Amino acid sequence: MHFETSLEFLESHTYDELNLGDTSALVRTLRPEDVKLFALMSGDMNPALANTEFRHSGLFRDFIAHGMWIASLLSTILSTQFPGPGTALMETSLQFARPVTIGDTITFTVTVRQKFAHNHHIILDCVGANQDGLVVVSGSVEVMAPTEKVRTKRAALPEITISDKYARLQVLVQRAEGLAPIDMAVVHPCDRESLRGALLAADAKLIDPILIGPEQKIRAVAEEHGLDLGPHRIVDVRHSHDAAAMAVTLVRSGDAEALMKGSLHTDELMAEVISRSAGLRTDRRISHVFLMDVPTYPRPIMITDAAVNIMPSLLEKVDIIQNAIELAHVIGVPEPKVAILSAVETVNPKIQSTLDAAALCKMADRGQIKGGLLDGPLAFDNAVSLVAAKTKGITSAVAGRADILVVPDLESGNMIAKQLEYLANALTAGIVLGASVPIVLTSRADTAETRIASCVIAALMAHAARARLKAA
Repeated sequence: MHFETSLEFLESHTYDELNLGDTSALVRTLRPEDVKLFALMSGDMNPALANTEFRHSGLFRDFIAHGMWIASLLSTILSTQFPGPGTALMETSLQFARPVTIGDTITFTVTVRQKFAHNHHIILDCVGANQDGLVVVSGSVEVMAPTEKVRTKRAALPEITISDKYARLQVLVQRAEGLAPIDMAVVHPCDRESLRGALLAADAKLIDPILIGPEQKIRAVAEEHGLDLGPHRIVDVRHSHDAAAMAVTLVRSGDAEALMKGSLHTDELMAEVISRSAGLRTDRRISHVFLMDVPTYPRPIMITDAAVNIMPSLLEKVDIIQNAIELAHVIGVPEPKVAILSAVETVNPKIQSTLDAAALCKMADRGQIKGGLLDGPLAFDNAVSLVAAKTKGITSAVAGRADILVVPDLESGNMIAKQLEYLANALTAGIVLGASVPIVLTSRADTAETRIASCVIAALMAHAARARLKAA
């Protein structure tokens, strides 16, 4: 059997060189980007190809392949490999037996069945089988084989990435469509991005901002950058520490139902939030979640905890996971898949995070963690790639499909989140959970778009809290 090679040149097999029974095979693994690119190229956005659980955006979020993607493998093998360059497709008949899903590896085989000397036509039998040996497509094709040898340089195809951050932001904002704006205390919005983010979120009718900080400084920033403060309330305080304390006071008095960090340090705000005497503590451990929409991943993904808990204990991880699961419920994921990360996917007594992962999964089995589907330890690649999980023989409902990534510690989580944001063009939202109200906790370097995305999550959480209070 002849298999595709990575040689620099493509070379045809002429009609006279082909014999009955000669075969050739092409191997391809279906990736999420293959489905997206085929949809964009063909215009076939058939929603039946998408799992409705994850179809929240304009493109597919969990995929099976288009039938014609599978058929295109036949075109590839004929034109580049067997018979190769110079082949003309005359007629084809294919039957599709079963779907091809992300991570499936298809071996497409063609075999010479008949030859017709008068017109140099050849009929080939075609079979495509997946990694389990199950036939996904079969049929036959008639081609006119080249009569002269063709040898041509193999063209290098460019890498293509699909990314529209603005469109993804609009999709996220639409999640809060129809909800009334929430009162949000914006703590020390004394630089362009923090003030602009709050005002844009107000324009999107997500929040009614209460701007807390030195009024003169806030107005100076607005004037310098052409920002319209409009009717929004300003609470004048002397400096950032006073702003943090005032914001917590407004929440405790019922004048605000969410907080947003402005241009002050995280520790300064969180010190007031976690104060035992006058803070916003609940019986749940406070934790942080990055909600990220990554162009190369087929669904939004949460990373926790990458901003608050430095090196959480096993019991602290229980609260961290439960916080994230409840957020997933709020944003419409009824049973989130939780991947507990480590460096490896097997339990190793020398690596504490693998022991924690095993314990957390058993705790979930016993009902100590509720509302999600847990698995771990999982290495990062196994958690987010079906291809990697299948290659390593991992059978799991979570592996390759994770909605939530639970990191071993703050350092690893923060590095993952920042890499996805700055190297993968991820749309990022940051939110603190476990306090009495949601807290938009973004970096001082974050853009206004990140702050808007975070306000969407805060608004959804605040309205969910209203609904729970009303039901009680």
